[in-house]
Amino acid sequence: MPSVNGIRLFLYVILWLFSAVLLGLTAARLHYTTHLPLGDPLNNGHNFYDPIVAELLASSALTLLWAPWVIHVIHRTYDYGLVSSFAGEILGLFGLFVMWLVGAAIATSFWGSLEWCHEFQACRLLTALVAFAWMGFILLFVLLIISVMFSIANRAYTHPLHGRYDPRASAYAPNVSERRV
Repeated sequence: MPSVNGIRLFLYVILWLFSAVLLGLTAARLHYTTHLPLGDPLNNGHNFYDPIVAELLASSALTLLWAPWVIHVIHRTYDYGLVSSFAGEILGLFGLFVMWLVGAAIATSFWGSLEWCHEFQACRLLTALVAFAWMGFILLFVLLIISVMFSIANRAYTHPLHGRYDPRASAYAPNVSERRV
């Protein structure tokens, strides 16, 4: 039976992969719209960029940095104070959650119904971009729920996010005396 930390590690790895794919898709979209070929009917042939694509690029880049850091802390059981606590993880996940939700929702409102133009590569790229934005958002939601539930059940908001700790031996546990064995 997998542990909570094993599940969290697996979900963070999948989130990192989805972020990498979304980063590539947003970069491809930005390159296409800022380097329109001659005769392209999009925007009357004038270069432009979609601000929501730039927001999704930033969200995926931040997630690409966040996920390996959390994997490192969970796997190596490092304690860096409040930054590596469940409260820090929940705040970080909530920030990414909001960014991904805004990006996915606005992208869906712009490009939610593109089945009429699937013969064009630009439409297929936008469809994949919206799909990966929602999949990343769902993973962030699941990770946020798991972390909140674990920290509530164990009263561990200020404890290290790796979840393996001995409060008597921790430098971050206030007012706990060490016991001699």
